[in-house]
Amino acid sequence: MSTTRQPSEESGVAAPRPRGTAFLLAQLGAHAAGRFAERVAALGLTPPDVGLLRMIATRPGLSQRALATELGVVPSRVVTLIDQLDGKGLVERRRSTEDRRNHALHLSADGQRVLAEIGTVAGEHEADICAGLDDAERAVLTGLLERIAERQGLTPGVHPGYRGMAKGRPR
Repeated sequence: MSTTRQPSEESGVAAPRPRGTAFLLAQLGAHAAGRFAERVAALGLTPPDVGLLRMIATRPGLSQRALATELGVVPSRVVTLIDQLDGKGLVERRRSTEDRRNHALHLSADGQRVLAEIGTVAGEHEADICAGLDDAERAVLTGLLERIAERQGLTPGVHPGYRGMAKGRPR
């Protein structure tokens, strides 16, 4: 890890400042996640809510059990999360036509409207976070990050924060 030295205001002595790639990814990831949480809070949502809405929109009819498996959380946790979205009128549970014991998840009309708003917010967020890059640089960075994520075995489109929910604790 490379470091640069910045003088401390208190002592005037140069203290090492981490500048490694992993550190910068963590720093930017935490910053971007916090800013995104602030932005979607204006819609009355949390980032996990947004992730669930996106997954349900891309795979309408997905069962709660299948969703839990994809997220790597216990099914009872998904039930709680879906209950909250259902209570906001954003998600509908329909009896599965293939297995009446399962609920198929679908976005409601309000859920589709909110997802469109999320798309606008996400676009603004992306533009803000990547404002220092031109389109070509952003494309290169995205490609490199996708390669890193794939190499690390991360599930595309699933935020690793759901893993902390496996025991009911969001991370």
